[in-house]
Amino acid sequence: MTDSIVELLRQKKKQILTTWMRIQLADDSLRDDLMPNDELREQSDDFLNMLFTVLTDANLTQENSPDLEPLINTLSSISMSRARQGYTPRETGGYIFSLKDALLETLQAEIKDDIQRLFLETLKVSKFIDKLGIVTFETFIQGREEIILRQTDEMTNISTPVVKVWDGILAMPLIGTLDSSRTLVVMENLLQEIVNTGSDIAILDISGVPMVDSMVAQHLIKTVNATRLMGAECIISGIRPEIAQTIVHLGIDLSNVVTKSTMASALKHAFRSLRLEVRKAPASSTPLGNPLSF
Repeated sequence: MTDSIVELLRQKKKQILTTWMRIQLADDSLRDDLMPNDELREQSDDFLNMLFTVLTDANLTQENSPDLEPLINTLSSISMSRARQGYTPRETGGYIFSLKDALLETLQAEIKDDIQRLFLETLKVSKFIDKLGIVTFETFIQGREEIILRQTDEMTNISTPVVKVWDGILAMPLIGTLDSSRTLVVMENLLQEIVNTGSDIAILDISGVPMVDSMVAQHLIKTVNATRLMGAECIISGIRPEIAQTIVHLGIDLSNVVTKSTMASALKHAFRSLRLEVRKAPASSTPLGNPLSF
């Protein structure tokens, strides 16, 4: 029997893979809906190949060894991929810890006659896999954070649409809480659309904003001022009675800002400002269903 524990495990690589797959497939939390079993086997085989390519008896107890960097990168890639696929932290951690069970089971079968060595080698392998488990959780969390940030950006863009309601008139309905970062997005989107369309009036509708405090009011005033610098007038609509009371109670000065209770009122003001008149067309005498000629 070889004195090198890593070489011993390397020689038993196929057996370890078989044991590892058996343990994974026996787990009730196995997500074969996210990854087919054959793909799981291929991923596990690739990881074992990388493990036994870089692992030595020396770096087995040196988790910061630069020789292990390819292995760490491979594990990080697997963990990040699983975060994007929808695995839970428990399921992702279970992947690497089930490998520890397979390695220890192999050690017990190979050096069962030497209890002292079995204890020492088991301790080394356990600590090594535990360190890999920490890497797994760290990169998984990083992957989830990236997903959350991306989804937050997407939701911010979706919740701050700029709509051209008429020639020269833009409207931006705001839904949800306004904070500094979102206000910046609102301002950028609105100003860019003013440039793109050459609009003279922009309506900010806050009927979907649940609460207006001094911070939200300051954000709105900044947006109004930025719009004016672009040569456009900004109207704030959706001022509900409770919001009006809150603004008065906080002593917020919106006297220089045109405010309306509804989007319809804001549109009427915008039409008057642009000298536009909208009239109801007279009822047509043409029977329904007959084609119209122009």
